[in-house]
Amino acid sequence: MSMNDPLGDMLTRIRNAQMRGKSTVRTPASKLRAWVLDVLKDEGYIRGYEKVEANGHPELEISLKYFEGTPVIREIKRVSKPGRRVYSGSKELPSVRQGLGVSIVSTPKGVMSDAAARSANVGGEVLCTVF
Repeated sequence: MSMNDPLGDMLTRIRNAQMRGKSTVRTPASKLRAWVLDVLKDEGYIRGYEKVEANGHPELEISLKYFEGTPVIREIKRVSKPGRRVYSGSKELPSVRQGLGVSIVSTPKGVMSDAAARSANVGGEVLCTVF
């Protein structure tokens, strides 16, 4: 069975693993997923990730981050979905929880946080929001 929304699947795996208190979670590897994980790591929401090989298929093993037993990621939501794409200009990029959270944006200059996209003066597809 093919997967319609691979990024949404990864975000759901992260959400589910954190609800169960897991330290790591695996997801099939792709460039887009790795770029989103790079942004999450730079913003301090995950410890990191590494590429591993499982049953002949490349996977990403994500190390989740906790603070005093509670997950650092309180909320992670997919914004632009396959059925409804959401695009935003550099001036209209959404602010998550008055700037406490991060929007991850796919721009012509690569996948970056909303703050980095504003400073680079580029807009693009709003992939997800994290708080």
